[in-house]
Parts: sequence; structure tokens; C-alpha cells
Amino acid sequence: MFIRLIFSVLLLFVGSSANASLLSSNHTPAQYMQTTEDADIWAQVGDKVVSVGTIQEGQILAVAPMAADYYEFNFGFGTGFIDKTHLEPVAGKQRVEDRLGDLNKPLSNQNLVTFRDVTVYNAPSSGSAPFGTLSDNLRYPIIASLKDHLNQTWYQIRIGNRLGYVSSLDAQPDNGIPVLTYHHILRDEENTRFRHTSTTTSVVAFSNQMTWLRDTGYTTLTMYQLEGYVRNRMNLPARAVVITFDDGLKSVYRYAYPILKEYGFKATSFIISSRIKAHPQTWNPKTLQFMSISELQASQDVFDIQSHTHFLHRVDANRQPTLLRRTYRNILLDFEHSRRALAQFNPHVLYLSYPFGGYNDKAVQAANDAGFHMAVTTVRGKVKPGDNPFLLKRLYILRTDSLETMSRMISNQTK
Repeated sequence: MFIRLIFSVLLLFVGSSANASLLSSNHTPAQYMQTTEDADIWAQVGDKVVSVGTIQEGQILAVAPMAADYYEFNFGFGTGFIDKTHLEPVAGKQRVEDRLGDLNKPLSNQNLVTFRDVTVYNAPSSGSAPFGTLSDNLRYPIIASLKDHLNQTWYQIRIGNRLGYVSSLDAQPDNGIPVLTYHHILRDEENTRFRHTSTTTSVVAFSNQMTWLRDTGYTTLTMYQLEGYVRNRMNLPARAVVITFDDGLKSVYRYAYPILKEYGFKATSFIISSRIKAHPQTWNPKTLQFMSISELQASQDVFDIQSHTHFLHRVDANRQPTLLRRTYRNILLDFEHSRRALAQFNPHVLYLSYPFGGYNDKAVQAANDAGFHMAVTTVRGKVKPGDNPFLLKRLYILRTDSLETMSRMISNQTK
């Protein structure tokens, strides 16, 4: 029953800032309750409400009074849920005293990540009483890192207005979310022209890469969720990846789309809006063909349509992106034109991919002024909280890269 109720609240939180300190709201004063038994806790992680750990019997937690069969409490950047049957009022005016840190201290712009269930302690010592656990596959914001008398690092976190401590032996520092970049997808037997082009991936390689992501438990994120991560507004899983495609090529609709759809994956398609075709083209693997209006519409159950500019996807005589030679106003007008042209597919065109990865100060300013929230580059690396939202890094997985290479590249062990 409780699980059904929890899932019924999901729509109240998806895509919102429900994570903004519900217990400090004037409308919902905090109430301290004590657990009568070990209690499961739930929270929204990405677009799902999932089990995120436990609170040990006898622990005091600040919760928000609710008319439902559960209480809400602060959990990371969002809201946690706990069944009311596991709690009772704290006797008298007793409340928890956390003397080892400041509950109101701002977060450190860093997370820990869990790859198994980990113990949360009441003090930075494995000899202290456990407060509860955090489940496998979580990113969780850190207040601070500190050392114990053995020089062991501990992560200080906050759950339900309580301070908790996780050993660095149990969890890892968050090294960022990989944003994967693809362009052209072709079968090996038909790839006679683009075989040595680094931006062309074979169907077999792409299928194997997506199968590996599925089998290892990765969640594919939207750019909206990535923005929540960059701006510290959303809880996300540890095993997470963003899949992006630049240009809007027909081959992506023909080959990548059915694979992604089969696996239930989401991806972002950065479209050159001036190259959208009125009608589908007859397939020809020897040329670069672009998706039509109907193909873009048909693939929107997988692809989120975003901008790759309108007329600026060109190079000059020196093979440099023409964007770098344009005035601020010219760039701004193109960005705005692209957003308007793509509005027929998506009223929320908020993200930009710079053509050929080329950008300068004028382009960054124009992207912001045109109404984009973030922009991606071709600079190699992962995306981390607090990064400049208009200079986000990405990763290329080449057709010749083994699955072991891919695993190392997107692993949290690699920065």
C-alpha cells in the first residue's frame, strides 16, 4: 500500500524544484519523530521514486506533517518518504543534537557515489552507532570531507535535518556524468565512403555499446536532468549517462533509433534546423542525408530535439567553424532562428551543441541571450556540478573502441 502511495506522488515532483528545502518552508514546519524499527526510505532519483536506504531503529528525523500515510523529509537535493507506521513522536521536547557540524552549512558542490549499500554513521568513526544506510546506485551531495584520527576520509552528509557520515572506503567521490557523442551510424557492408571518418560508428559497435550500458544497469538521462545535476537541483543515480547525436542525420533514425527504443533509452538529438527535409529521402549510404519532419516526429519517443544552430554549421576556407568569424548579433539571430524552427517539435528547446565544437566569448554570450540554458562542446571530459553550463564537455566512443575501453572512459574512476 505504501509503495503505491509513494508512486502516486511522483508527478508532483518530476521536473520541479520540489527539492528546495521543504522542511524550512513557512507552510511546512519541521516535526521531530523517532523510528520505532528499522525503516525503509524512498526518494525521487531521476524520474523514478525508488528505495534509497534505511533509517535505523531509535533514530530521530525531522519530517513534514502530511495527511497521507507517509512523512516527507529532506533527502539530498529532493524529497524523501517514510511510512508513518515506522515513527512515533519524540518524548517531551527532546530533539537531536548534532555537535559535529553545522546543519545549515551549504553543500560543497560535490557528491559521493554508491556502488553498493553503504552504512551512514552518526559520527566519523566506524565505531559509532549507525544512523542508517544509503542504497546502491546513488549520487548524494556532500557537505564536507574530513579526516579521523587514523587519517581516514569521511564524507559528511545531511538526511532529514540530521548529519551523517559515510566512509570513503564505502563510497567514491563523484567524478562526473559522461555525455556520449555520436553523429553517423552505418552498417559495415554499406560504409564505403565514411569508414575512416571518426564520427561514423558501425551499427554493430553502437548496438554492442548500448547493450553494455543496459546490461551494466546504466540510466540514460535527458539534458533537462543533466541541467538539474549541473545546478545541484536533482537526485540522480550513480550509473548514469547522457547520449547525444549531432546533426540530425537520417542514419540515426534508420539504425540508432530502433536500438535505443528497444532498450527503453532516451537520447538528445541536436538538429541543424535549416537541413530538416520536408519529406523522407530515399536511403543512400554514400551521402550524408538528414531527417525529415515526419522522421523527427516519429522518433520523439526516444529523441529530445535540441539545437545545433540554423545556418552556422559550416566551415570556412581554412576548415574553421564559420561561427568563429561571425558577429555577436549574427550568432544571436541564428540561435534564435534555430529555436523558433525547432519549436514545432519541442516547445522547450533549451540546449545547444556548438557546430564542430567551435565557440568563443561571443557565442557563449549569444547562447545565454538567445534563451539557452546550457551548451555542449567537443572538449573531452565529463560534466560535473558547478561546471560552466555553456561549456560542457563530452566523450566520443569510436567504432574501434572496445567495450573495455568504453567501460574505462565512462567509469567513475576516470575524471
